[in-house]
Amino acid sequence: MGRQKKPRYCRGFAGFNLFKPSGIPLSQLQFIEIALDELEAMRLCDLEGHDQTQAALEMEISRGTIQRLLYSGRQKLISVIIYGKALVVQDSSHVIIRGPGHGMRHGRKRHG
Repeated sequence: MGRQKKPRYCRGFAGFNLFKPSGIPLSQLQFIEIALDELEAMRLCDLEGHDQTQAALEMEISRGTIQRLLYSGRQKLISVIIYGKALVVQDSSHVIIRGPGHGMRHGRKRHG
């Protein structure tokens, strides 16, 4: 049995949790699930431009974990786009939601 996952701090996701190609009935699509922590790692690194070390500090996880989240999340997104699959955003029990602007815990603030 594997280790229990360390808590990962993520911004709440207020968007849609299901995306699909237009013109294809949902019943005919294969689903790919992306975890909220994968999405958060991509948001921090790819959208906001943080490097992996900054993103790891923000989420309070290791840089290696950020690398794994980025790799798996990007692979899923590319699969959805290239092969016309549906994407479902999944919450996880190890994800702790933090509102925007809360920065990091322990008194440190986000810069940027």
